[in-house]
Amino acid sequence: MRYRAVFFDRDGVLNRPLIRDGKGYAPRTLDAFEIYPEAPAALQTLKEAGFKIVVVTNQPDIGHGLVSAEEVALMHQRLHAAMPVDLILTCPHRQTDGCLCRKPKPGMLETAIQKLAIDPGASFLVGDRSSDIAAGLAVGCRTIFIDRQYREPVETKSDFLAQSVLEAAQWIINGLFET
Repeated sequence: MRYRAVFFDRDGVLNRPLIRDGKGYAPRTLDAFEIYPEAPAALQTLKEAGFKIVVVTNQPDIGHGLVSAEEVALMHQRLHAAMPVDLILTCPHRQTDGCLCRKPKPGMLETAIQKLAIDPGASFLVGDRSSDIAAGLAVGCRTIFIDRQYREPVETKSDFLAQSVLEAAQWIINGLFET
């Protein structure tokens, strides 16, 4: 049996990013890690509809030595405690490392697909950057872009444009009941 899933980027989707010069950045401390108030309910709705919930997050600040892997793990414990997350996968590499897991490459999604027996064609990816959308498209997911109005180009077209994780979840759920 293969499962439907929703893949979520973390920063800017499930938690508030730190905004500098019009761009979103990952928080570097647990104190700065603030989950969006609507995120737990949005993910719970999707879980109740039968979706696996997977977080796939680039965290290059680990590779740059700006945050420890242990601090990021504490943030992920907070996510697990607040939401019904099945799996969190993290790319700790720097942008220049050439790894296969860093979005826009689909490595983290492919790992989750194998680990949780996910059907990517019946699944979705929700992200706030073109690299997220590109990774979802690479494995055959439908994609939802949350527009946070960052000062960076949106190079990849998604299936749906949302203003929040709650709106993204509602679009997914409403699509399940279309005839």
